[in-house]
Amino acid sequence: MADGDANLGGGPAPGGGKNPLLTVVMVLQLGLMGTIAYFQYMNHQKLAATETIMDVVKKDIEQKASGVDESSETGEAREEDGILFPLDNFTANLAQGDGPRRFVRLNAVLKFNKDSSEEEFKARKPQVRDTIISILNSKRAEDLLKIEGKNYLKEEIKAAINSFLVDGKVIDVFYVSFQIN
Repeated sequence: MADGDANLGGGPAPGGGKNPLLTVVMVLQLGLMGTIAYFQYMNHQKLAATETIMDVVKKDIEQKASGVDESSETGEAREEDGILFPLDNFTANLAQGDGPRRFVRLNAVLKFNKDSSEEEFKARKPQVRDTIISILNSKRAEDLLKIEGKNYLKEEIKAAINSFLVDGKVIDVFYVSFQIN
């Protein structure tokens, strides 16, 4: 047999065995994939443990429904006194859903704490109305038809108004009328 015919017998080619460089690259790649998977898992655990805004609102709604004040050590229900400010009627378009164009008619009363000044409310009434209309424009009819959606809307209105008030604070929102067409 000649030297060129040495590999014709079907045996392994000289130098054609396993490539050690390929093996090292594969091991490094598996290690890198494992590290990425570990960090993604840890990030998922961290995100799952944090409270969302809906969790906070639900907890607040449940506390109000039970009538228990957190600051009360005896656990007795306590009504906070405040000043009532009626708002004019609202008519606002709702966010476009799958169906026809919907709108909401709302008549509400805001309850401010005793430290609130009527002058500040009167001065900021256009800003309050604009804020409420903007919030209503972002809602869909399906969200507001449920009791949780209406309660969430109350909390959202309170938080938005309290963000720009200086002297007073909204402690509750009461719906006088609430109609979705």
